[in-house]
Amino acid sequence: MQKKYDVIALGRACVDLNAVEYNRPMEETMTFSKYVGGSPANIAIGSAKLGLKVGFIGKIPDDQHGRFIEHYMAKAGVDTSNMIVDQEGHKTGLAFTEILSPEECSILMYREQVADLYLRPDEIDEDYLKESHSLVISGTALAQSPSREATLKAVTLARKNGIKIVFELDYRPYTWQTKDETAIYYSLVAQQSDIVIGTRDEYDMMENSENGANDVTIAQLFKHQPELIVIKHGVEGSYAYTKEGDTYRGKAYKTKVLKTFGAGDSYAAAFLYALNSGKGIETALKYGSASAAIVVSKHSSSEAMPTALEIEALIAEQDQN
Repeated sequence: MQKKYDVIALGRACVDLNAVEYNRPMEETMTFSKYVGGSPANIAIGSAKLGLKVGFIGKIPDDQHGRFIEHYMAKAGVDTSNMIVDQEGHKTGLAFTEILSPEECSILMYREQVADLYLRPDEIDEDYLKESHSLVISGTALAQSPSREATLKAVTLARKNGIKIVFELDYRPYTWQTKDETAIYYSLVAQQSDIVIGTRDEYDMMENSENGANDVTIAQLFKHQPELIVIKHGVEGSYAYTKEGDTYRGKAYKTKVLKTFGAGDSYAAAFLYALNSGKGIETALKYGSASAAIVVSKHSSSEAMPTALEIEALIAEQDQN
């Protein structure tokens, strides 16, 4: 059935302030460049840049940063009609990044009283959700009320209306109170999702365990709704498992790494684009890995999201070697 959107993403849209000066600690860094950030916003922007029809549900502040986010995302091709403007004085989440070296990158987060975590259940529009084939949920949106309840409502409405749910685990420790709390809500949403995407470490957080095994993870999740589970292992590549018992492995593509952040969001956007385009799971793994390689070689996350031609060129170049 034809729908207005391929994907609607839900959750945080914030501001990234990335260090312009490389190879120095943040204490000595004087200049930063401003970008739109936040995993769901990055996935939405990346998906739109690849040609998908994309909507967004989230809450932004009624200030200059909020207007910057809305204008940037709209210009990138994301429908922003369901971005709620906060009227209670909450602010934009800020992420200052430090680039000491390609292997040593850190993020200093300002996440107190941020607008995106004050999205309310009554602000979730069922009619808007019904216009999409799939809903992308970010784990961070579950970290605090009322965003938590708004997200769970969106999941319930998606299930009711036959909309596929994609859960990008997106674990950020600074947002959660305890590991038990994280495990409870991650498991609750993962069990109701059709596709789950995350790193091995993020699945360990969901399972409240250490050094978890992929076969144990998929055995548990396949007792529930998921049809496809993607587990990323960094430079070792990524694995995709289907409920029918198929296993796929995607290699990690080589690149000149500038910084480590942004890889997961670009991976998810390209992976979903490939699936939506009917390219199959094996090719989707390649698109995800190639997109991640491109983004970690550049300064930003959202601004660096690649086109399909860029992704395909990298795949063709390295698959020949």
